[in-house]
Amino acid sequence: MSSYVELFGLFLVLMLPFLYETNHIFRYYFKFVMYYGIVSFNAIILIPAFLTRPCDVRNLLWASSWCHRVTTLIGLRWELRGKEHLEKDQACIIVANHQSSLDVLGMFNIWHVMNKCTVVAKRELFYVWPFGLAAWLAGLIFIDRVRGEKARETLNEVNRRIKKQRIKLWVFPEGTRRNTGELHPFKKGAFHMAIDQQIPILPVVFSSYCTFLNDKKKILNAGRIVITTLPPVSTEGLTKDDIDTLMENVRSQMSETLKLTSAEMLQRYKPHKPITPTVVNGADVVAAAVANSSGYAQLHVGAAAATYETYKSSASKATMLKTL
Repeated sequence: MSSYVELFGLFLVLMLPFLYETNHIFRYYFKFVMYYGIVSFNAIILIPAFLTRPCDVRNLLWASSWCHRVTTLIGLRWELRGKEHLEKDQACIIVANHQSSLDVLGMFNIWHVMNKCTVVAKRELFYVWPFGLAAWLAGLIFIDRVRGEKARETLNEVNRRIKKQRIKLWVFPEGTRRNTGELHPFKKGAFHMAIDQQIPILPVVFSSYCTFLNDKKKILNAGRIVITTLPPVSTEGLTKDDIDTLMENVRSQMSETLKLTSAEMLQRYKPHKPITPTVVNGADVVAAAVANSSGYAQLHVGAAAATYETYKSSASKATMLKTL
């Protein structure tokens, strides 16, 4: 009986490479299981070390040094631009677009640049152990979004601490992750915090995942992502009356950057079938624009925006997602 079990186990092992190469649904789940599994395993290993300095944000540097290696295993590459803004030793509120749990992998890859940084996360994640316990010991800020008053009290306390200790606080102002290739409306919490303590807003933009990730169709291919850090936006002298203007200014900059970098990533893909001339020509314009600019400052995105908008609404999106 044991020999049959061993043979069946051997058969499954031999089938793994075949399934991985031929079935995109299997590949999607395999990569995410490997991602979550490795992060959870690392959490278990690191919890004893975190106990030596509980709730210290520097523990996240230890976590990132282990977990960023998952990136290579699932075929992703992250390119950081605007590093000089991110590495400054200053308190600030980082606002970033939120597309997938893969965002955390991108953060792991740049944590050594940010140094002292922590994240605002929904309280439900705390109960996903061992990850939740390790995250709390590493200094993550968990808020109860249902109990608004309690959440505000927590953030006010955190706000005073980050200014005093020069900590960067990472916030996803969209609230919920959505891989649609565009920015969604912002919540005001991060901007309230920045104005309360008169600390700058630091916008960070992940280029779109749409060229390699589709959760509905269960597709996760190899891909490359640009992480762009924009220059800090000062809040000195601003009051609560300026929140709407500040928020719209930051969102506008981030939206333009998202369109440009996403169109640039789109241009690098090599689909089996040629995509429409509009997309190809627009991508050439994007490549030229990128070659003649810093990639994140004073963006001119007319052609880039048209390219990416065409891609999002065209059949070529499905073709490119099937390209490994």
